[in-house]
Amino acid sequence: MRLAVSTLGLPGEGLGRAIEIATAGGCEGLELRLHPETGVHSGLDAAERRAVRERVEGAGLEISALAGYVGICEPGPDEPVVGALLADLRLAADLGAPGVRVFPRGDDPAVGARRLRAVSGTAGALGLRVLVETHDAMATGAAVAALLAEAGCPETAGALWDLLHPWRNGEPPADSLAALGPHLVYVQVKDAVSAHDTTPVPLWTGSVPLDEAGGLLRGAGYDGWVSLEWERTWYPQVAPVEEILPGAADWVRRFTA
Repeated sequence: MRLAVSTLGLPGEGLGRAIEIATAGGCEGLELRLHPETGVHSGLDAAERRAVRERVEGAGLEISALAGYVGICEPGPDEPVVGALLADLRLAADLGAPGVRVFPRGDDPAVGARRLRAVSGTAGALGLRVLVETHDAMATGAAVAALLAEAGCPETAGALWDLLHPWRNGEPPADSLAALGPHLVYVQVKDAVSAHDTTPVPLWTGSVPLDEAGGLLRGAGYDGWVSLEWERTWYPQVAPVEEILPGAADWVRRFTA
């Protein structure tokens, strides 16, 4: 497994600080949150895109994924959703990222499948994947797997397993991995107080079954990205991400086959 860290854990910090923390923490990659406040978003011009890519690659890092906010199953017309996702995919291609994270934001797999197929040609031509996270209205592996199976474009759409959300919605890690297995291309690791209190805590001090999930991934031979998603943007009272990153590095070492 290859360790990355998400810039969600660095509110108010620039790309330079993110690179510094990632390299000091033994990461191979950065997961870049797409938002105007991070300085990385689809509105960047060509020169700005080159500058971001050169800074990351110049530090010996890769961009593991772009963490976008498109709702692939969000109710409403397709065109705005497809257009926003295409813009994020083109940004990913320019930055050298392998994929773009999306949220479900709805519970109708037919809607999301239709939109994933609509962007599949562009994603394929760019060599990219859309990463559907286990989140919100499709928080379980079973729900995301059903969406991806209906979409039927495995080369351009895959699953992002956030270890917290399926578990807190009652799906054991073994069931999550069994459902996501053929689709799984990305993992986000984190710990939280409990299934009902999602305040982030250092790894192994909360309730998320991290050892069980890690053992399952090792047994399955998973060798893709694992990103520490430390949600300090949403929980500003928690410790800085650089204090949490050593635990994530330890988790990756323990469970890398």
